[in-house]
Amino acid sequence: MGNREEDSNFLATQRYAIVTGSNKGIGLEVCKQLASKGVIVVLTARDVNKGLEAMKTLKDYYIFRPENLVFHQLDVLDPSSISCLVDFVTTKYGKLDILVNNAGILGLSVDTDALEASKGSENSGYIKWGKVSTQPYDLGEECIQTNYYGAKRMTEAFMPLLSLSDSPRIVNVSSSSGKLEYVINEWARNILNDTKALNEERIDEVLEVFLKDMKEDSLETKSWPSFLSAYTLSKAAMNAYTRLLAKKHPNVIVNSICPGYVKTSLNFFKGHLSVEEGAHSVVKLVLLPMDDQRLSGHFFFRDEISSF
Repeated sequence: MGNREEDSNFLATQRYAIVTGSNKGIGLEVCKQLASKGVIVVLTARDVNKGLEAMKTLKDYYIFRPENLVFHQLDVLDPSSISCLVDFVTTKYGKLDILVNNAGILGLSVDTDALEASKGSENSGYIKWGKVSTQPYDLGEECIQTNYYGAKRMTEAFMPLLSLSDSPRIVNVSSSSGKLEYVINEWARNILNDTKALNEERIDEVLEVFLKDMKEDSLETKSWPSFLSAYTLSKAAMNAYTRLLAKKHPNVIVNSICPGYVKTSLNFFKGHLSVEEGAHSVVKLVLLPMDDQRLSGHFFFRDEISSF
C-alpha cells in the first residue's frame, strides 16, 4: 500500500486530518505518525483534560512542528459536539482531507479482578474473555451508537468539507470480528452481504432487530454471536457502510481496516501487536495514492485486502 514517493505526492499540498477517539491507543499513535509526515491533525477526545494530556505527551516526546497537532473536544454521540468541530475546521482550515473514524468501545462489562486472576492460564483468548465479562444491554446499545452511528454521523457531517479536498479519504477503523462469517444470524448476514440491495435503511433494520433481541435476552435463541455481540454487529455494519460510501462517493477513497490484535486499553492490553504496528497499517491506508480508485470500498486486514 503506497510508498515514500506516493506519500510525498499526497503531501505536496497541506493536508488536514481528524482522528476520532485519539487521546490514547491506536488513535493517538495515528495522530503522531500523520503529524510526523507533515499532516495537520486534529486530535479529539470526549474528555478535554485527557485530550490535552495526550497533546502534551506527543509534543513533549515526538519531533514535528507544534502547529501540526491541535486538540478539539469531540463526542461522536453528541450531534452538537460534531457540529462544533465542523465549525472549527471550516473556520480554521476551510476543508478536510482525511477522516479516520477510530472512536469505539467494546460493549462489555469486564470483571477486571477475574481477568487479572486468569493470567497465565492455559485457556487464553475468547474463552477466558467470555468467563470474565457480561454484555449488559445499555453497553450494547452504546457500542452500536458509538462504533457505527458515531462514524456515520461524522462522515455525513464532514462530507461537504471532504468534497473540497482534491484528495479526500476516509478510513474506518474496524475489526476482523466484524467479518460476515462471524454474523451467524443468516438473515442479517444475507442482508449485509447483498451488495446490490444494501442500503442504510437495511443496515438500520439489522441493528434494530439485533438490539431488540439483545434487550429480550434472546441472542442465543435468535442465532446472534454469543460473545462480543454488539461489537461484532457494529463493525459488520461499519464494513457494510464502507461499501455504500465507496459507491455513493466515487471521488473519495474510503476503506475499513482491522489493524490487527493490538495492545490497547480496549482489550486491557491483551493484544499481540504494539500500537505503533497497528497505527502503521492505518496510516498506510490513509496515504493510498488517489489515482488508484480500485483501492476504495475494501476491507483491509493490516496491509492486505481481505474479504468482508
